[in-house]
Amino acid sequence: MNAIDTIELRNIDPDDISDVLVKIEKSFGLNLATDSFKNARTFGDICDIISSSIELEHADDCTTQQAFYKIRESIAKIQFLGKNTITPNSDLEGLIPRKRRRHIILKIRKESGLSLKILDPKGWISVTLFFGLLASLIEFFFNWKYGFLDLGTIIIGYQLAGWFGKEFRVKTIGEAAAMAAREDYLKSRRNQKTVNRQEIVKKIKELFSHDLDLDLSVLSQEAPLF
Repeated sequence: MNAIDTIELRNIDPDDISDVLVKIEKSFGLNLATDSFKNARTFGDICDIISSSIELEHADDCTTQQAFYKIRESIAKIQFLGKNTITPNSDLEGLIPRKRRRHIILKIRKESGLSLKILDPKGWISVTLFFGLLASLIEFFFNWKYGFLDLGTIIIGYQLAGWFGKEFRVKTIGEAAAMAAREDYLKSRRNQKTVNRQEIVKKIKELFSHDLDLDLSVLSQEAPLF
């Protein structure tokens, strides 16, 4: 059994859970009251609250598939490719050259209407910034002024690294579509006035699993929050 399998939802920091809930609200186009989840005790309670808050009509279609079509059409138009040459297994590295990658991704975002946060800085930059963050936190105990200054520098470094990163976070068009359907659910749909209610709990689980490093098997309806 992997270490990830032993992590339970009740062991996750409540602030981290709150961050995921904010992403879920954004993905489904919700604006819930701050105390909407105050009586939630299980993962099932969270799913019920979100599902009952979505008042859109049901449509029995696949959102991930629609996200794929949007991404495919955008890439085909911008890169002057035939749509039929792009499949869910198409490699992003091969379709979008590194030299103008950020510019092309920005155009794809605008064309598709999806946020597509699929670019990261190089791995060594992320590792360096992470250790710099740890060092700045330790420095607080010795000289809070320098620690605060270093922390600010690291935060700016993270922002700059995010803006100029060119490494793909996912490998294929299909994986990019799955991410879009998870993080930009309504924007991924052809008709944004509808929702496939059979997908709601699945997408909530995917966001919790992805953002909190939880195995899907621990996200049962009865899984306690604390």
